Amino acid sequence: MKRWIRITLTVLTSMVGITAIAGGVALVIGAATSSTAGGAVPDSSYLGGSPFPSYIVPGLVLAVIVGGTHVLAAVLAGRGSPAGPFTAAVAGFGLLIWIFVQMMFIPFSALQAIYFAAGLAELGLVLLGLGVVRRDRVAAP
Repeated sequence: MKRWIRITLTVLTSMVGITAIAGGVALVIGAATSSTAGGAVPDSSYLGGSPFPSYIVPGLVLAVIVGGTHVLAAVLAGRGSPAGPFTAAVAGFGLLIWIFVQMMFIPFSALQAIYFAAGLAELGLVLLGLGVVRRDRVAAP
């Protein structure tokens, strides 16, 4: 994997991982204390059509699964591990699934678009890093 791809992938997965963990912790704390954690917890009416009575389970999933896979991907990609691209792909797909499911219950927000773009960028960087997609390809005339 080229150095610039590895560094970009490491930075992107780190940022997503840290913010996912912070967001998940905010959801859990907000749900446990019945506060809005400074506005970080969405209105509980969004849970109306979901299988969750509170934001505790979604918060744990966001922090542990989405955040955890991203932090792991950042560490492995940053170290240049052969498992780094695979882990980043898993994290990227996990993020896209998270956003798709979230959009079923929560109205559209700019953050959803930003994180969706981040997931696509992660997958694109993995494809570039593995040589599946090359930047130097020229379309046939």
